Amino acid sequence: MNADFWHQRWTQNEIGFHEGHVNQQLFRHHQQLGLAQGCWVFVPLCGKTNDIAWLLSQGYQVKGIELHEAAVIELFEQLQISAEVSTQGSLKRYSAQGISIFSGDVFALTQALLGPVDAVYDRAALIALPDEMRQRYAPHLLAITQHAAQLLICYEFDKQQRQGPPFSVELDEIQLLYGQAFAFNRLERQVLPQFLEGVDATAVAWLLSPKPQL
Repeated sequence: MNADFWHQRWTQNEIGFHEGHVNQQLFRHHQQLGLAQGCWVFVPLCGKTNDIAWLLSQGYQVKGIELHEAAVIELFEQLQISAEVSTQGSLKRYSAQGISIFSGDVFALTQALLGPVDAVYDRAALIALPDEMRQRYAPHLLAITQHAAQLLICYEFDKQQRQGPPFSVELDEIQLLYGQAFAFNRLERQVLPQFLEGVDATAVAWLLSPKPQL
């Protein structure tokens, strides 16, 4: 799975991963992150998600990254915000007051470019990546966000019935990826009958809280 795969999905409007509404687990559990208004929330592989508009409406500031530039442009159009566009290495940055979205490869994003963030909201990144890329993504995310707390939403389903993306990511794998950095609190399991091409799935919301660094 490479960049061309995702560009093709966007170009052909095969974006079933794009929810047309605010994610309800974000709505119900965002306060578990303990953020004050004005804090920065990082949304990796954000697309043009409606969750960003909602986070902004709650008084948070938002940073994100999305591979497909047209999705970033559409996001700002939906927000009715005029963005300042700059080139930073292989990435483009679309920014305005309280929002900063990078366009390009998430692995090209550095901590210096991203700057400080107070929390991560990951609904569409970890589950979008195949196994070998998840193993690369998790330590990269930890590095660029400096172990910021996460609200992580994953799907669980029978892997024999459906191949990703999205991929089924369960607790044992999350512990392998993040166990040294975070303590885990399962906030909710939401059963979604016939959700993924006729396959039953469960959406699981996790709060990942940083462990003290030795």
